[in-house]
Amino acid sequence: MTILLVVNNPNSWPLHIPGVVVTSARSYLTDPAFSEDRSTKVFNLCRSYAYQSSGYYVSLLAAARGHKPLPDINTIQDLKSQYVIRALSEEMEEQIQTAFRRLQSKKFTLSIYFGRNTAKHYNSISLRLFDIFKAPLLRAQFVKDKIWQLDSIRTITVSDIPESHRKFVIDCATDYFSGRKRRVRKRTTPRFDLALLYNPEEKEPPSNSKAIKKFQKAAEAVGLDLELITKNDMHRLAEFDALFIRETTAVNHHTFRIAQRAVAEGLVVMDDPDSMLKCSNKVYLAELFTRHSIPIPKTLVIHRNNIDEIQKNLGLPCILKQPDSAFSMGVTKVDTVDELNQEVTRLLSKSDLIVAQEFLPTTFDWRIGICDRRPLYVCRYYMARRHWQVYKRDESGNAHSEGESDTISVGEAPDEVIKTALKAANLIGDGLYGVDLKQIGNKCYIIEVNDNPNIDTGTEDAVLKDALYREIMGIFLKRIEARKRGPSLV
Repeated sequence: MTILLVVNNPNSWPLHIPGVVVTSARSYLTDPAFSEDRSTKVFNLCRSYAYQSSGYYVSLLAAARGHKPLPDINTIQDLKSQYVIRALSEEMEEQIQTAFRRLQSKKFTLSIYFGRNTAKHYNSISLRLFDIFKAPLLRAQFVKDKIWQLDSIRTITVSDIPESHRKFVIDCATDYFSGRKRRVRKRTTPRFDLALLYNPEEKEPPSNSKAIKKFQKAAEAVGLDLELITKNDMHRLAEFDALFIRETTAVNHHTFRIAQRAVAEGLVVMDDPDSMLKCSNKVYLAELFTRHSIPIPKTLVIHRNNIDEIQKNLGLPCILKQPDSAFSMGVTKVDTVDELNQEVTRLLSKSDLIVAQEFLPTTFDWRIGICDRRPLYVCRYYMARRHWQVYKRDESGNAHSEGESDTISVGEAPDEVIKTALKAANLIGDGLYGVDLKQIGNKCYIIEVNDNPNIDTGTEDAVLKDALYREIMGIFLKRIEARKRGPSLV
């Protein structure tokens, strides 16, 4: 990946930033070599972005060439909009007051260099503004009239940077660009960039550290430059062609917001926000599968006015689920009427609707890993010792015991298991899903479809080994290439 700084006149450009190429706006707009190069990231530092100026056209054509310019045309337009600035000031009010509460003056100017300020105290608000207005060099003006407000924000040129700040700007740019972790490739020159979102501190991540390394190796093998990112790198999403989420997802969580942002930036995304929304809500899944005649355990959607239906229709014991339950959390088995009344009251105090299901005891659950509407792996997750679930958790939700598991090839699995899993997953989308089923006799019942399924070295990859990781990376490559080509004309 080439980092390209586009300026009006490279001969007068005063900042030497290691590892980047500086070129003129005229060259970028007129040299055919730039339009043919797909492996370039453009940072537009022209003096003006006025409509139909050369700076404007640099961002416009960079977007058309797939060069992901900073700033892009949308950012240029947003910087001109007082409505956007007023709305942003209201949205950031708490952060603005916190940042400037000690200032005695009525005005304050904040210079933002690649998301940072010379004073570390202002880095948080600088990064937030850089995240929204994705331009390398920004200057924001704040005014105080009872409370602090954002009055204006604009891009600046290198001539606006004080001499005393220039070394800091070079350091900021160098740190920002080095975040790309570009490496010399022995065999394959990467054509596209893939961000893998993970949380190194997560106790129960969807992929263990060995699996993450295998994804990196597989990405390199198919020609993708995979970089590990965390939630703090959200402002860098525009640098990538695709996002792969390997951190446990939730709708009221940064993983969902990051996925939304990535979709808005035009990235190929797995897990996509739509899949997260659908998979995370058990009420939705119950309605969806019932409507499409997908076999599920006998199920009721419960509210305050139909609690009596549970025992009458499902009997005891039965299973109660909060709508956003996952990984054995938020799922309760009740054996008595007292337990039923107590748990229903507790769950309905948090949600207007919950799910009640008949209890189907089995020694294991089938887990079918599906991606791009194809089954990739088949596991049997056995119940934890002396427990009715795969995970046995304490009152705080921590897993203190886990059942065994084994993996078989897709061809060894019963046809009905694969067929039922595919029907259920295909109703959600074409992403990466883990479909859980119970099999009683010859009949299969869908328990749930999970986005963000576990792929751990030693478990899910036990049959396909490294080929499992290459398969998923190949799907990313195929989708990125299709997106770069644009829609097919019929």
